[in-house]
Amino acid sequence: MSKADGYREQPPAFFRNLVCLWSRPEDIVAVARTSITIAADRHESGSAKPRNLLAACIVHALHDGYTDGLYAFLPIWQSQFRLSYAGLAVVRALYYGTMGGLQLPADRLLQGVAPRTALVLATLIAAAGFAVMALPLDFAGLCIGLFVAGIGSSIQHPRGSMLVTETYGVASRRPLGIYNFSGDLGKATLPALAALLLPLLAWRPVLGLMALLGLAVTGVLIGLAPSVAAHGNAEEAPARARSVQRGFGLLTLIGGLDTATRMGYLLFLPFLIHGRGGSSATVGVALALLFIGGAFGKASCNWLSERLGVIGSVMATEAATTLLIILTLFTPLAPTLLVLPVLGIVLNGTSSVLYGTVPELAPGGDTSRAFAIFYTSVIGSGGLAPILYGAIADHSSQAIGIVSAGLTAAAIIPFVAALKPSMRPTD
Repeated sequence: MSKADGYREQPPAFFRNLVCLWSRPEDIVAVARTSITIAADRHESGSAKPRNLLAACIVHALHDGYTDGLYAFLPIWQSQFRLSYAGLAVVRALYYGTMGGLQLPADRLLQGVAPRTALVLATLIAAAGFAVMALPLDFAGLCIGLFVAGIGSSIQHPRGSMLVTETYGVASRRPLGIYNFSGDLGKATLPALAALLLPLLAWRPVLGLMALLGLAVTGVLIGLAPSVAAHGNAEEAPARARSVQRGFGLLTLIGGLDTATRMGYLLFLPFLIHGRGGSSATVGVALALLFIGGAFGKASCNWLSERLGVIGSVMATEAATTLLIILTLFTPLAPTLLVLPVLGIVLNGTSSVLYGTVPELAPGGDTSRAFAIFYTSVIGSGGLAPILYGAIADHSSQAIGIVSAGLTAAAIIPFVAALKPSMRPTD
């Protein structure tokens, strides 16, 4: 028997199986259904990642825009309700304090709730708060609306960060940087929009439009984000048996000090520019330059951390922050304006690296609670730091206040070095 004859009598297993399969049409249907399901699952998993990230970024931009957009209304409220500066600070604290103080309770209350549901709820509540402020309920309505809006925004930060982390797994550092950067887009857009509308409309209709924007974002969320996050690279997630409580505590402290540096310098920057002979318009330009640099820093510093590691990149940015802050004390107006975008990169960019490290050091792997604790520290520090640095300047000088803010960044460096044992060897 020739090889050819043997081939004809004993066809390969592939062809024998194909003939058997073809003789049973129901098997063909089952295989086709399985193949389609697998392909669809793979497509859904891949497409869910950018959708989830986009959903988290849109919500972050809206809520941060809500937070900073309130600044545009403060002079109007002060005039209409005859508020002192202290009274105005208390009114703003109804939103800012509620948002910061309820991070942990809100996260605990919504534990187990799907990230999409939590973000939809957060946006609806915040929009409802703005809608209450838009109603003709006088000062009491304004206060109630600020409190309700603060409740909604307290949900957003930990749950939005959690959505990104669940979606990308151990590869979430860069997406978290994008999520962090999106908040700056909201801060730049919504306050400017409110400032443009206020000369044309009364303040209550403008708040009503902001509430409608929140409802529109809610509709986008429902159509955009799947109810269950797609876990990325879950098989690569490190199994860390021992607790990282100490490392997370240090990270939280570092985040608070980093925010204190930023808010302290922002407190003095307008006065610094005026002292150099700058006008109010120049102050606006200076702030814009600093914020543009900050937005670029949030988008780029994670790239730096991939080259230098978390420890090296944070040390580098905090050292540069200290030097550049002190440098602005000695430069004339034009060089100061040139320095500000570079200062903004390191002043704001560190936060993206820190946020991206939260999932790695989350105690017990509870990332959502870790983000809630971290944001509570950051927001609380942002509220208290200007008061502290202002008191230092009141009892000494503006220059001493600015130097104190700069030295706070330098003080972070030893804490970052102490963080190293808690990090992965690659960091």
